[in-house]
Amino acid sequence: MEELIKKLRELEAKIEAGGGLDKIQKQHEQGKLTARERINLLVDPGSFVEIDKFVKHRGTMFGLDKEDLPADGVVTGIGKINSRPVAIFSQDFTVKGGSLGEMHAKKIMKIMDLAMELGIPLIGINDSGGARIQEGVDSLFGYGGIFYRNTLASGLIPQITLIAGPCAGGAVYSPAITDFVVMVDKTAKMFITGPEVIKAVTGEEISQEELGGAYVHNAKSGNAHFLAKDEYEAAFIIKKLLSYIPQNNLEEPEYIPGNYSYEVPETINNIVPVEPTKAYNVKDVINLIVDEGTFFEVHEHFARNIVVGFARIAGRSVGIIANQPCVLAGSLDIDSSDKAARFIRFLDCFNIPIITFVDTPGYLPGVQQEHGGIIRHGAKLLYAYSEATVPKITVILRKAYGGAYIAMGSKHLGADFVAAWPTAEIAVMGPEGAANIIFRREIESAPNPEEKRKELVAKYREAFANPYVAASRGYIDAVIEPAKTREWLIKTLDICSTKVSSLPKKKHGNIPL
Repeated sequence: MEELIKKLRELEAKIEAGGGLDKIQKQHEQGKLTARERINLLVDPGSFVEIDKFVKHRGTMFGLDKEDLPADGVVTGIGKINSRPVAIFSQDFTVKGGSLGEMHAKKIMKIMDLAMELGIPLIGINDSGGARIQEGVDSLFGYGGIFYRNTLASGLIPQITLIAGPCAGGAVYSPAITDFVVMVDKTAKMFITGPEVIKAVTGEEISQEELGGAYVHNAKSGNAHFLAKDEYEAAFIIKKLLSYIPQNNLEEPEYIPGNYSYEVPETINNIVPVEPTKAYNVKDVINLIVDEGTFFEVHEHFARNIVVGFARIAGRSVGIIANQPCVLAGSLDIDSSDKAARFIRFLDCFNIPIITFVDTPGYLPGVQQEHGGIIRHGAKLLYAYSEATVPKITVILRKAYGGAYIAMGSKHLGADFVAAWPTAEIAVMGPEGAANIIFRREIESAPNPEEKRKELVAKYREAFANPYVAASRGYIDAVIEPAKTREWLIKTLDICSTKVSSLPKKKHGNIPL
């Protein structure tokens, strides 16, 4: 028995060494951790149970039969993060560049199936040169099987991807289907076709970082949700993210005892200017209302005219959607509609109440927006709010005009409770535009058209651009002081805790993609 145990330990040590000390050192020199180090950074000490450590590839072509690939280039298993079980796979770049072949993929598919059966989150750590060309179509089988399972798991268990190295070609589609993507600055790369292929086909010259670096995907494409300065911060982001979300679609988010006080600093009364054209940072409002230090922004660098993220209110996990008046005046455009709609659908999947703060003049005008499909993209926001059955609570801070008023979690899309601040202006359009249309002849015929226009704009604002007309119709449940917002949210969230709502029975809707 001693000899057998000795042999087992030697074999385990060899597998755990991955591609060997030289390749591990090279990984470290590039500022990257190994596959196993990444797992140990994430999970509670001693909690990881590895699965399929001894799996080997079955390739025989192009010399592959002479190569020993420890764990076939991917580590899979179950661990715990803050005492909650999670499934993990971590690609090992030190073994054949982390390339994906048949058995590599089967290991990932197996852990994905297990995650769905156990109802636990799935974390995928990508660091791979792509498909293992020597295995041919078996690699394509592997990618297809993973994409299929990503889709089945969507809305069933949370899926989080960490891009810690290259992720190219077909490999990028698995992260794209998952719920959240974290990319490590300077080391993570993600693109379908690399710079060389682009240059050969289109003549365009671009570096890997400029094409598919972490900042590009966080700020421009919106393919990534979080930008981490290094892998340690990436692990922190994932742990924090998991603290706001449940294990699966049948559970509620974890309740963490928090601040039950209704008190909000009086400074909140002075954040939102009465003048509708003056800008402010809506995050200042959010941070004063939610439990202190709990607002955790998602997609911070993308479509900054809308803010989305998680927070806690009296210990309860909530999702925040808010127009950002200091970027594009808080108007809705193609990217912000996509960003908010996707986040809303995630919240609805996992039983997290939706809190919406509204201050928007409408949809962003422009030929580029119209030709880019703002109608279709804007409709995603309408669809997401309408479809959501979780508690939906909306606070109108200031401007809420036209279709954007409807789109931002209005009563008409099924909001459970809607409140407005006294600064709220709820109308078909802004007073200036409305007065120019309604009183056009009166203005044109006046001795002093500009003075007359100002007079009539003020008249329209007093009559319509306020929260009381909508409140008189029951479209708004309450007009509240800014300092009373936290109290109102705590009470309405408590009321909504027993909400039971369902959609008409159908296979699924057809969102305007």
